[in-house]
Amino acid sequence: MNAAAAPALSGEPASHFGAALLFSLLLHAIVILGIGFHFARPAPSLPTLDVTLVNTANAQAPKRADYLAQANNAGGGNSDKAHRPGAPFSGALPLTEAGIAPRPMLPAAPAPRVASGPHLLTTAAPAKTSVAQQQDTRAEPQPQARIGPIPVQQRLAMARLTQEVRDAQEAYARRPHRRYISANTRSVADAAYQVSWVRRIERIGNLNYPDAARRRDLHGDVVLSVTLAADGTVRGVTINTSSGYRVLDDAAVRIVHLAAPFPPIPNEEDAGGHRITELVITRTWQFLPGNHLQTRATH
Repeated sequence: MNAAAAPALSGEPASHFGAALLFSLLLHAIVILGIGFHFARPAPSLPTLDVTLVNTANAQAPKRADYLAQANNAGGGNSDKAHRPGAPFSGALPLTEAGIAPRPMLPAAPAPRVASGPHLLTTAAPAKTSVAQQQDTRAEPQPQARIGPIPVQQRLAMARLTQEVRDAQEAYARRPHRRYISANTRSVADAAYQVSWVRRIERIGNLNYPDAARRRDLHGDVVLSVTLAADGTVRGVTINTSSGYRVLDDAAVRIVHLAAPFPPIPNEEDAGGHRITELVITRTWQFLPGNHLQTRATH
């Protein structure tokens, strides 16, 4: 009993030694050969730029651009918020280049019904009653209209509608930045500019007082809003309140254009950091007795 168990016990140290030797050889091979395990890292993505194509360009570059584009555009339009300029719509006109016209799709016609002969009823003996022949009351399918290409007139109308929609869209990213000069809002630079502007208007106005108003002894007040560009040119004149006499209203507008162009407007920025591109001056023009013109602030 004891002699049989002795060889089994003596074989266990040999197997343990062999396993340890094999593990040691593998460990030394890993260290010597520098075998390592690591996960492959994904390649870094290339940087991208979002470029907007604009339809207009000018030499003036904005200080803070809202979008990247192929040309400088200082802004314009009639919206206070910045919008991405839209791309023109593609028209529905026929192409001028040669190509293969698409084949119009035609609806599949239903399969024709095969007419069957009359059904015969047979009996073993002569019948006392007869069966009346039934008429087929099912309506035959009507041929459907063939779908052809769109007429030229309809395509032209679609092209005109597309152009009208495009014209209705904003032409610039936002409208020009304006500052309004009145009795309630006025900065130091605006006040100095307005004093010089008023002196010029009154001097030119009294030198070119309307003859018709002098002959007819007309007097009255006209409220005008004059819009000036950054370089001092007149963008527009609006009659806010008429004097009641067409002669005086037209004379006030004429005096503005005679006195133009004015010095460049003050180079200032608004609260948002945008440079002022238009200045609107609103004043009351008084055609007084004695053929004298003067202006005052509008309240």
